[in-house]
Amino acid sequence: MCPVPSPVSCSPKDCPMKKAALLAAALFLTPVAALAQVSPPADMPAGTYTVDPTHASLTFKVNHFGLSNYTARFRHFDAKIEFDPVDVTKSKVTASIDTLSLQTDYPYPEKVDFNKEIGAGEKWLNGDKFPTITFTSTRLEKTGETTGKMHGDLTMLGVTKPVVLDVTFNGGYPKHPMSGKPIMGFSATGSLKRSDFGLSTFVPAIGDEVTVIIEAEFPKAE
Repeated sequence: MCPVPSPVSCSPKDCPMKKAALLAAALFLTPVAALAQVSPPADMPAGTYTVDPTHASLTFKVNHFGLSNYTARFRHFDAKIEFDPVDVTKSKVTASIDTLSLQTDYPYPEKVDFNKEIGAGEKWLNGDKFPTITFTSTRLEKTGETTGKMHGDLTMLGVTKPVVLDVTFNGGYPKHPMSGKPIMGFSATGSLKRSDFGLSTFVPAIGDEVTVIIEAEFPKAE
């Protein structure tokens, strides 16, 4: 029975509502189906890729009095990859973080501006004096077809120390079905001791080891 009121009956095959529903489903599902198969690193074009801030996150967590892993994030950061698909270990990565963009979930901002206290406070990240945290890769090594370790120099509070990130290449599209541009996606995790950078406030009650979690998409620059 055709669900559309009509003086002339129509078969399910010819039902205009069913046809419209099928067309809408096709338009919606076609891009999704096309996105189902991502490409390996070797299929991606060489060049410069810059982070898409609308599809990226930079969070960190630290033990809080042995009770929980307190989690916060930075809202503003830039990152760039000089990508070599022939030998990915020759690729280069640079990143910068706006220290004052630190974001917590402190629920009483009218009482304490906790974001500013941690981001700008002299006992913490001292963002007024050191407004930028930077990272520059020094060496990349493959640990699998889509995994690797990224060694680099992290500069925070005016101190530069080596750090290592475990990186996963989640996939890429030489031509994204929606944007038409090359794009790659990565996940990365790592850890550092904040006291190595001179940030030892409340250690060990608040943990010395900081875990960093990164999720990011990188479209190819124009």
